[in-house]
Amino acid sequence: MSKKVLVVDDEEDVRIFIETVLKKNGYTVVTAENGVVGLEIARKEKPNLITLDLMMPKQSGTDMYRKLQKDDELAKIPVIIISGLSGRHLAVPEPLAVFDKPIDPEKFIAVVDEALEP
Repeated sequence: MSKKVLVVDDEEDVRIFIETVLKKNGYTVVTAENGVVGLEIARKEKPNLITLDLMMPKQSGTDMYRKLQKDDELAKIPVIIISGLSGRHLAVPEPLAVFDKPIDPEKFIAVVDEALEP
């Protein structure tokens, strides 16, 4: 069974790009356009990894991250920050990795593979 990754980003083209990279490398992908939907999907789907944009409407990635960390079950899920704003990741303590947009797909998938290897 393939590992599941939740991609949370308000930019549709970014979601599609990351989803394509992940699917080409054998991952199952679910997506969300903001932190509110992302949190609902995380609770329902229990992904193996989450990619998270920080600046989004309705609920920021920073707020979603804080809520993930307060949930005993979801706090264990590794989170990769993907942001168009350099330095904004400092608001999120201890992410698995941080990528500035646009992401390098090879470096990105190498981090994902390493995090999710059996």
